[in-house]
Amino acid sequence: MTGIIPAGSIVVGADGSKHANRAVVWGAEQAGLERRALVVLTADGNHLHRINQDAVQLAAETAPDIDVIPLTAAGDPRSILVELSRDAHLVVLGSRGHGTVQSMLLGSVSAAVSRLAWCPVIVCRPRADGHRGRGVLVGADGTPDSLAVIEFAFIQASMRGMALTVVHCIWDVVAAVTGERNVSLDGVELGKGDDVHRLLAESIAGFSEQYPDVPVSLRVTHGLVDDVIGGRTGAWDLVVVGRHPIDTVGRLVKGSIATAVVERAHTVVGVVPEERVATPR
Repeated sequence: MTGIIPAGSIVVGADGSKHANRAVVWGAEQAGLERRALVVLTADGNHLHRINQDAVQLAAETAPDIDVIPLTAAGDPRSILVELSRDAHLVVLGSRGHGTVQSMLLGSVSAAVSRLAWCPVIVCRPRADGHRGRGVLVGADGTPDSLAVIEFAFIQASMRGMALTVVHCIWDVVAAVTGERNVSLDGVELGKGDDVHRLLAESIAGFSEQYPDVPVSLRVTHGLVDDVIGGRTGAWDLVVVGRHPIDTVGRLVKGSIATAVVERAHTVVGVVPEERVATPR
């Protein structure tokens, strides 16, 4: 299905559920911010055209000035969305959280697409109660691999007029026992000025100059990434994590972490693919 959508479009999955509708609204708003076309995809199931028409109307009502392109297709939406991601700028999906809604475009599909897509994927998770609008949170380790992830987070924060929090999670048994590191994003910041903080500061320096409108704070947090960035982030508007291509054992682990964050977060999650070598189509 490559070439079937305009290059650089935003693609959103629609199946008629309230969770997918949440993604349609987010995708339409993003398309308006970026002045891009929005492709509304409905795949597999009954009443494809009616569901697609309703989603297209919702998108047009949300952002009247964008170009909305309807698209229906028969087949597994996971493979269709991954193939469309070759030409897309962004793929946006809904997620049912822990509900009982049965949908081919929710749950396992959002996890599969975020794990395999060629472009960044946004998964619109249900918001936590007491959401406080703290801006964008990005997980980074200060290495060159995470630069694309940090850049994506800066762009989103700047575009939406939000603050950015850059967090690096470490796991140190001795530090955990002695209490030398904070154990949550809201804990007291310890260890400022150490090598990890300096590495993070160096990794964002260029982006801070490029996006001076974005207030930035750095956090070094003790804990497992999927726990800290997944289960405790309901106060943020957007959480961004990176994902290596799954071609080595180490990258498989990192890909699994991104999937765990998607499945546990209580807010919108962006999964950004890091360096990936193209394969013949």
